[in-house]
Amino acid sequence: MTGRFGSVITAMVTPFRSDFSLDLDRAQELAAHLLDHGSDALVVFGSTGEAATLNDDEKRDLLRAVVEAAAGRGKVIAGTGTYDTAHSVHLTRMAQENGADAVLLVTPYYNRPPQRGLVAHFTTVAGATSLPVLLYNIPGRTACTIEPQTLLGLAADVPNVVGVKDATGDLQAASRIVRDAPPGFEVVSGDDWATYAMVSLGATGVISVAAHLAGERMRDMVQLVEAGDAAAGRKIHQELSPLFAGLFIVSNPIAVKAALEMAGQSVGPPRLPLVPATEEERDRIRQSMIESGVL
Repeated sequence: MTGRFGSVITAMVTPFRSDFSLDLDRAQELAAHLLDHGSDALVVFGSTGEAATLNDDEKRDLLRAVVEAAAGRGKVIAGTGTYDTAHSVHLTRMAQENGADAVLLVTPYYNRPPQRGLVAHFTTVAGATSLPVLLYNIPGRTACTIEPQTLLGLAADVPNVVGVKDATGDLQAASRIVRDAPPGFEVVSGDDWATYAMVSLGATGVISVAAHLAGERMRDMVQLVEAGDAAAGRKIHQELSPLFAGLFIVSNPIAVKAALEMAGQSVGPPRLPLVPATEEERDRIRQSMIESGVL
């Protein structure tokens, strides 16, 4: 069952020039490349897109550029969640006004609201837009988890909350959500390494980092599993496993930006406080690419 945004959604890096300014021309080139090589949709200014270091004007300009490049090729999802509900509402309205097809709302980070706070936050932000809303559950980055019962309640009670990017690593909870969510609610893997297992449990696809380099193979893996050919899907998973690991030897997106440069798709450096990969890290990333057949 392919999801409403397709099987492979790439969490797109944000290209910067050498002076760390936003490179919109490169963003358009990369968006077109990804959508022509296995991606069904793109997430802009998510965590892989270094949202924390982009100001609101940069986010607006990046979204406009990618929406233009993606026209007729695929959908664009804007990462509009922050740890401030009012600012999340502002960004979500901006995204709708500038052509986003959906928004991705991460759990509020740092301030760690209780579950009832999460319900209030997501309900308020979703109520500010008519766009489909994907929630983003990534406790490893946010120190905040949407518990399954909370998530199921939001899925049932908020009409435009249509899915969750699950990066919890908790396959038992994901299985419960797939089983108990209302019809049309989608669970999407938030980790490349977990995609094979998550799709086997009923997830509709993946929001991927590795798809920057192996989009067609990620798509093939998902489609094979959905078609019932678990063995063939598992073979691709095993072939790509070194890449999945190599892209996370250091904080994302440091490694994938280095990998793209090695693959002839340079997107510039990350912004501080992230720093470029060291030579030792680059060696490990390169080796993972070679082992997975993407270099």
